[in-house]
Amino acid sequence: MASSSSSSSSVDMDPDVARRLFEEGATLVLLGVPQGTEFGIDCKSWQVGPRFRGVKMIPPGLHFIHYSSVNSPSCGGQIGPKTGLFLTLKPKEVVLGNWDPKEEDLDFSASKNEEEVSRIRATLRELDPYLGPYPYEVMRKWVSLTDRLSEEVANSLQPLSGRICAFADVVPEIDYRHTKDRAEQPRNDTACQSMREGLDRLPRMKQREGTEVRFSKIPKKTYPDGATPAQITQCSMDLSYALETVLEKNHKQQPLNLLGELQFAFVCFLIGNVYEGFEHWKSLLTLLCRSEEAMQKHKELYLGLIAVLYHQLGEIPPDFFVDIVSQNNFLTSTLQDFFQFASGPCVDGTLRKRAEKFKAHLTKKFRWDFDADLDDCAPVVVELPEGVTVD
Repeated sequence: MASSSSSSSSVDMDPDVARRLFEEGATLVLLGVPQGTEFGIDCKSWQVGPRFRGVKMIPPGLHFIHYSSVNSPSCGGQIGPKTGLFLTLKPKEVVLGNWDPKEEDLDFSASKNEEEVSRIRATLRELDPYLGPYPYEVMRKWVSLTDRLSEEVANSLQPLSGRICAFADVVPEIDYRHTKDRAEQPRNDTACQSMREGLDRLPRMKQREGTEVRFSKIPKKTYPDGATPAQITQCSMDLSYALETVLEKNHKQQPLNLLGELQFAFVCFLIGNVYEGFEHWKSLLTLLCRSEEAMQKHKELYLGLIAVLYHQLGEIPPDFFVDIVSQNNFLTSTLQDFFQFASGPCVDGTLRKRAEKFKAHLTKKFRWDFDADLDDCAPVVVELPEGVTVD
């Protein structure tokens, strides 16, 4: 298989590591994958050649398999949307996938057939020349992006369909099988007078059941029932109540699993091209960075957050901030709040020092100034003379 990665310079693997992976590594046997298909595992992808039959010497653990079908050159050679899935592989495990040309997808159902897997295992020696070795040079990067993501968390977030798709699979909210439903639809036999009218004529769509990534729901209401106006204001400035709600509902037994969800969302976006992953990453980051009270309570969660962000921001392409994050200056303003809260007197000393070092690192690397204009947008409280009111 030919590498399509721009950073295809491989490193020489230590002979002991190579021998251990050869003996203990898992094997993905993938049959019938069309030549030209974009196939990847973790942070590396290739264009499949005519001899490709899978990947060998895969370190045991959690991995992200991703692929895109490609039209034949005679049909333009366009690359289709990316499909991905998280797989946890055991030592020496053999996973068998067959390409389904109709669905343009890999079917792993044969892996449940012990007879079939045993037959493939017996032919591994003959298959060996057709199996590409796991790109060990990306292993360190992959682990740094997923060290908080357990198999349990990945399985709970992955769609019920078992596939994470770059383009949402949508269907009409109403299937219009009944005449009454069709009659209530806006007519399309006259010209639209406005863009709004055109949009209103389109059928309302929803994501096909079972294909949604099962991210934690971020509450729109950030304050408890019966809150006073002062409490509502406080809960809008300090999102700790909303954060505790998410932790209680989704990660009650292990709050640090929220970092795994943050990593899952980031991998879905960075490698799987799932924009919804970026949106959820932003929402979780906002929740964590703007929760002052929670920062004082969950020291380990926030020490972990700094480590997770350090690796994530190290992997984002240089133009990423210009293209996306610089809209509304999301990342700098969110981290500005985080560093302000982390410098508070009630924050654990270790966390405070770690945050200061992280701030200095980002300032040096990206030339961001987290201290500039910190109070420019802060509301000014004006004391009025006694008896004076404002209409």
